[in-house]
Amino acid sequence: MITFERQRSILRLLRERPGMKITEMADLLEVSRGTIRNDLLTLEEQNHVRRVRGGAILLDEPPTVQEMPGAQEAEGNQEGKQRIARWASELVEDGDAILLGAGTTVQQMIPFLTDKRDLTIVTNGLDTARLLKQRTDHAVILLGGILLDQGFATGGLLNSDTLQQLNIHSAFLSGSGFTRESSITEQTLEEAELKKKIIGRSLQTAVLMDSSKVGKVGRFPFADLEDIAYFYTDSDIDAELMDQMRATGVNLMICGENTMRTYTVSDRQASYTLGFANQSEELSFAVDVRRGLERAVADLQNIDLVIADNKLSGEEALRVADKLIERNVDLAIEYQIDHNVGGQIMNKFQQANIPVIAVDIPMVGATFFGIDNYRAGHDAGVAMGRWLEREWAGAPDLIFVLEEPRAGLLPAARIQGQLDGVAHILGGIPEEKLVYLDSGNKSEISERAMTEAMLAHPEAHRIAVLSFNTDAANGALRAARGLKREKDVVIVGQGADRSLRDEIRQPDSRIIGSAAYMPEGYGAQLVQLALQILAGDPVPPAVYTEHVFLDAENLDHYYPVG
Repeated sequence: MITFERQRSILRLLRERPGMKITEMADLLEVSRGTIRNDLLTLEEQNHVRRVRGGAILLDEPPTVQEMPGAQEAEGNQEGKQRIARWASELVEDGDAILLGAGTTVQQMIPFLTDKRDLTIVTNGLDTARLLKQRTDHAVILLGGILLDQGFATGGLLNSDTLQQLNIHSAFLSGSGFTRESSITEQTLEEAELKKKIIGRSLQTAVLMDSSKVGKVGRFPFADLEDIAYFYTDSDIDAELMDQMRATGVNLMICGENTMRTYTVSDRQASYTLGFANQSEELSFAVDVRRGLERAVADLQNIDLVIADNKLSGEEALRVADKLIERNVDLAIEYQIDHNVGGQIMNKFQQANIPVIAVDIPMVGATFFGIDNYRAGHDAGVAMGRWLEREWAGAPDLIFVLEEPRAGLLPAARIQGQLDGVAHILGGIPEEKLVYLDSGNKSEISERAMTEAMLAHPEAHRIAVLSFNTDAANGALRAARGLKREKDVVIVGQGADRSLRDEIRQPDSRIIGSAAYMPEGYGAQLVQLALQILAGDPVPPAVYTEHVFLDAENLDHYYPVG
């Protein structure tokens, strides 16, 4: 389950069984105790719980989306609505002005907006506005108007004056029903009139509607498919109706249990269907890769995209490969961590005669796409060596190496590159100063490994940390802070995800920089490479992306603030 879902589960468990211990929650949710501790820390910061020795106490918390009055409507297909809301929230960018309708499916977007920055959110939903203020720090504007029958929303044309003063980038609406004959409908005239005005004032509109409403007819139509940009629904939608919808000018987004398929706008049938098995939807780097791929596909408008989540698991990656083969993809883009299952995954695709691009972790038989791991690592190592030479006279007590053995030899080159870069500046590294740790490709695993290593070396006050990726670097920093030994460490990262860039910007940060792979640019390059392969054009066995070492001095040049 994703982080938000796991944290909701923790709150549910604490309501049902007050005093439950961390070990019990970890066993029930099948995650590590470190993951539960991190979740409890987040929930405490959100004022949902107070941590106590061995567990946590539930505080008086505001209702969740599922517990709000009127949310009973959503219970029949709660998971489907959450999936729809999760994918729809990907349309929202930092700084956007958006509008959220009062429907319960749209309400499910709120948890996925907490990590966005500087949003202005307009809504006609009373409960939606209250939840937004309780769960986010975004600016919220509540539209006035006629209070509708159940008292959960406002409607009617009294809202028009307020709307005229707003420039809305994206509007997210639901409805009571949809058919091709009657279009998208509502049950009350007031809400239908308001939604017509909203669509007219928005740069783009997305309708979120689970399949139980598709095929039903409300009393008052407010939009045709041609009036909106995106229609999000779940995979239980009728296949014949789906084909009819694809013929209109709407981007149809089918949110399944394990995959999300996009049918893009085109004057003709899509030329190709690409499958993308993402490394993990919990890693910001992987999310940026996926977002870039979605943008690239949307720009071309003649490619369908099937998205799945490998969940940092070799076993899951094998299951996902079967799903993509069932979807008859023309080419698979595999982003998965476990090199031990790469051969099995490739065998599945080769048997189905489906070409594969392997992202960052190579697979024999696939075209490799990604970073030049050794060069990126070497640049970070040189930067670390220069810092050590300048600040610690070139004499660290220890060098902790947070590696990822599952990734195989090629990604391991980024670790070797870092070691060689440090050695190039310092003239060598004594073997007894090296401590190798397993990052697990997750910040909580890196934090635990780093904590144990620092506790085992209380005498070391000059510890250089070389990291496999952003999560390893973040985990190392959290461990040092937790032990009140932040000044004992200096860290370089790999990947330069959003969270690491924010940390590098902090004054006196112990993360001095990171090799940046620019994941937001992967998508366009991947699509271009995929089209070359599908067209039968010759491509090299490995295509490398550019990288740069980011630090506090050049960060704003590559990633300006605001």
